[in-house]
Amino acid sequence: MTVSRRRVLAGAAALPVAASVLGAQQAQAAPAKGFRVGVGLSDVTGPAAENGMMGYSMPQQQTAGIHLRTRARAFVVDDGAKRIAFVTADLGALFQSVHQGVLRKLQAAYGDLYTEQNVLLNATHTHSACGGDSHYAAYDLAILGFQQQVYDAHVDGIVEAIGRAHADLAPGSIRLGRAELTKASVNRSRKAFDLNPQADKDHFPQAIDPAVTVLRFSRNGVDVGAISWFATHGTSMSNGNHLISGDNKGYAAYEWEHDHAGVRYLDGNPRFVAAFPQTNTGDMSPNLNLEPGTPETEFENTRTIGDLQFRAAKSAFDAAAEAVTGGVDHRMCYVDMSDVAVDAKYTPNGRPQRTCTAAIGVSMLAGSREDGPGLPLPEGVKNPFIDWLGGIDAPIPQALADAHAPKVIAVPFGAMKPYPWTPEVLPLQLVRIGQLHLVAVPAELTIVAGLRLRRTVAAELGVPLENVLIQGYANAYSQYVTTPEEYDSQQYEGASTLYGRYTLPAYQQEFAKLAAAMKAGTSVPHGPTPRDLRGKLINFQPGVVFDSPPAFKSFGDVLTDAKSTYARGEQVAVEFVTGHPKNDLRRGGTFLEIQRLVDGKWVRHADDGDWDTKYHWARTFVAESKAVVHWKIPANAPIGKYRVVHFGNWKNGWNGAISAFSGTSRTFVVS
Repeated sequence: MTVSRRRVLAGAAALPVAASVLGAQQAQAAPAKGFRVGVGLSDVTGPAAENGMMGYSMPQQQTAGIHLRTRARAFVVDDGAKRIAFVTADLGALFQSVHQGVLRKLQAAYGDLYTEQNVLLNATHTHSACGGDSHYAAYDLAILGFQQQVYDAHVDGIVEAIGRAHADLAPGSIRLGRAELTKASVNRSRKAFDLNPQADKDHFPQAIDPAVTVLRFSRNGVDVGAISWFATHGTSMSNGNHLISGDNKGYAAYEWEHDHAGVRYLDGNPRFVAAFPQTNTGDMSPNLNLEPGTPETEFENTRTIGDLQFRAAKSAFDAAAEAVTGGVDHRMCYVDMSDVAVDAKYTPNGRPQRTCTAAIGVSMLAGSREDGPGLPLPEGVKNPFIDWLGGIDAPIPQALADAHAPKVIAVPFGAMKPYPWTPEVLPLQLVRIGQLHLVAVPAELTIVAGLRLRRTVAAELGVPLENVLIQGYANAYSQYVTTPEEYDSQQYEGASTLYGRYTLPAYQQEFAKLAAAMKAGTSVPHGPTPRDLRGKLINFQPGVVFDSPPAFKSFGDVLTDAKSTYARGEQVAVEFVTGHPKNDLRRGGTFLEIQRLVDGKWVRHADDGDWDTKYHWARTFVAESKAVVHWKIPANAPIGKYRVVHFGNWKNGWNGAISAFSGTSRTFVVS
């Protein structure tokens, strides 16, 4: 086994799919009246302090403020006979727990209008969003357990976004555009990629997937939204970052919505929504020099890679001339991916094979040199959540070891007791929007794995390959999927392929069934019901006991004030006495405002969802804390008078009451 790109770390085990009777007839073309389309956006930002981040599995990477709020962007498309709801959220992963929670709330609000069949949820895979919302322990280890606040923020925000898109439905049109982008990704696992057959490698001459695919949504000649698929990891921000951020895809959406469409996020449902979902991103890194970002480079890299995606998407959007026609359709089923008998037609050696109980390999326990090295844990460091779960030293039967070979098993996630640490029963979904087909996979596929799955589905449907896209990180999360050849090298991605060497062939087989059913207009069996693990995990992350201001100070008091004047390009920094952000997440709101004096009234100029602001939180003594608001004054900021306002909440230690407060800086002039 080769682990040349990874460093194995001792003790790093702490790191880490409704009824089947829908639509028995073939999907019909869209009625003459065309589509109805709706767009919606909501906030899914979790606790801005002392909450583990999801992605790098670094226990010490806890939130300590906000740089760019994370959001859910929803699109509802109705052809008069069927509809689909598509949501991209700025999250590290879209866990099955969140999928289940969203569906329960949609059922309560809309009955059978939105179900597991026609709702597609996915994540951008930012590594700087809050974690702890999975019901499977492997993804809560570094967060020290299940975080109810995070779960509620994610579920409620996604449901709100869908609700707003539902309320926004009106007659409209969709067009399809394409472009290529070759400067926003690099293959971080070239050694594994090179093991693939030449015909596969020839499809990606630069060892990256440069395809940019865009849907342009319009109503009465006015553009209302865009979905732009492109493959690159959400790791421009490093594992040393502690500010919540949507990373490069979050910035791409912000740049389009805010800078070019004039969206103000606190002013209701925006008139334009831009989503940047992932495709087959497993081996695609945004760190072009194959080194993780640093505090000096990560924000600029986030902006650069995000801007490149925005510009490529806007180019495809502006040139989009192909009308999307033919209506919408969907097929979905659940499959136990740990026990799939794979037909010989899908395996590399032409023999029947089988997937196996989930396990991670030794190579996964190391950090990625390209996107963020792992944590060298010293001996004796213990994770109370792991102890509560019963430890990590579960026996590895020889049969399981053989089934995963050449992977050297580190932790048999699927064999842990009393519940597996990763899901076995997963949602597989195929969604059609006109001629475009989305293969919604609950994992992150390498580009060649994605290519093979796309080829399988395209052949079954009888459509061009370019009209089939992998929609990764969809409806659940089960780590990586490599080709069998890539698996053999046991790089990070192969070691993270949970169900063994034949995981990809199993997906090819099962999605071929969905594609055949969609083409024939027939239903598919529902499959096994996934576990409902509500209430099975606990939280070891300390909560807020109480807040206290320093002696002779009150909440909202200014500790360090602004200067009296600033030039454009300078940075304003103001410190306030504050309470813990967990007292009120201010989801849909803000912890700060940069206010400008206009016609004698103070109006909001920027808030904590803007790129040029940073909200830092720090504990200063026991229950005392401070908020530091930074504003990098843009070069185009209007000349005039400004002030900084901080909004917070404090918790009373005697009765637990939570009270709001605010603080205001002196007025300063920008010239």
